[in-house]
Amino acid sequence: LPVGRHGCRGSLGRFSQRRSLFFSLTHMGQQQLLLLVLGIVIVGLAVVVGIQAFGENQTKANADAMVNDGVRIASDAQAWKLKPQAFGGGGALVGEENFTGLSFAQLGYAEGTQAGCATYGNLNGCYTLVATGTEVTITGTSAQGNIVTVVVDGTDPDDIATTVTNS
Repeated sequence: LPVGRHGCRGSLGRFSQRRSLFFSLTHMGQQQLLLLVLGIVIVGLAVVVGIQAFGENQTKANADAMVNDGVRIASDAQAWKLKPQAFGGGGALVGEENFTGLSFAQLGYAEGTQAGCATYGNLNGCYTLVATGTEVTITGTSAQGNIVTVVVDGTDPDDIATTVTNS
């Protein structure tokens, strides 16, 4: 019979070898289980962070698109004001910046076509237009909570001001 680690002959040495092999497998299994749990936690955290980053990026992209829509409408309002009345415009004289009577329909935007919007709307949000004398205010709201306000107080490009808030 072979001699065991402790100098014993026979089955005692084999028992000792089996015991150390069992202990080593059990110990190795615990390490693998710990690494598996740690890996799952890390992957879970990465997924949560990715979802949050995607949501924030989506809200920012929506706000940017709404600003683009608002500035486009504001630019169209300025063009309407500068167009002669004979051609369907506001017919501004030099130094006269009166936007009274301006509506989405006069700018060529169909109202009520987007579900949930009483006035003009698109996939980015719903927009309202209020023309009071020398100023036009375009306000856009979206499902993501963005509120974009564009104020036009003249016919120069510098006469357009935008603000963005997120509720």
